[in-house]
Amino acid sequence: MKEVKEQSLRNPDVKPTIEVISKILGEANNAYLFFISKLEHHGITLEWNYYNDGKAWLGKGVHKWTGARGGSKETTIIWLSIWNGFFKVTIYVPENKREEILELSLDNKIKLMISESKQMGKIKFFPICFDLCTDELFESIFILCEYKISIIDHRLYIP
Repeated sequence: MKEVKEQSLRNPDVKPTIEVISKILGEANNAYLFFISKLEHHGITLEWNYYNDGKAWLGKGVHKWTGARGGSKETTIIWLSIWNGFFKVTIYVPENKREEILELSLDNKIKLMISESKQMGKIKFFPICFDLCTDELFESIFILCEYKISIIDHRLYIP
């Protein structure tokens, strides 16, 4: 019998605590804990919110900075969801940056995944999705995160 992939954290009243997530992930929990600790090293904060449109809790990985005029700025770098036995990380990248991303030092399997990813309708972004239960793909994910952070306008600002 084929195992069904099912997204968890569907109840708006059950917040995604470390204990709740640990039960759902099982053996993948150590990889998850390592992943969220690495996010902080890359300047990404994970914020959990319940989204009514998808009827699930999602982790939004946000990079924050101070703008040129001193205001607070932020951009979403990743989306994280919890599934039975694994967690999913999705990175949305501007379509016009696809060729640049393919030049990054990524595994050929990841480059193929990027090449085959379809643009999301009229939205000029395409998703790169990773189903994770180990730390095997973390290096590639963080290369993509760093790239996405580097293309934010604030990095190009020179006072």
